[in-house]
Amino acid sequence: MESCRTAGESKLTKMIKKAIFDCELSTSEHEAILALAAEDSVITKEEQALLQQLQNLLANQTIKRVKG
Repeated sequence: MESCRTAGESKLTKMIKKAIFDCELSTSEHEAILALAAEDSVITKEEQALLQQLQNLLANQTIKRVKG
């Protein structure tokens, strides 16, 4: 049986990529991303890289924080 990790992108990966593509991140989306990362006992190298990229883009304000 194939795990969801090998079957395609994880929900965490999809959420981070959406935020990067949209160039904005709501408070609820950010909280959901952090919660998913915290509850996931295994963070892949891709997820770790995306989390770092998201943090960098938030820090330099390329991605805007929006209410929601």
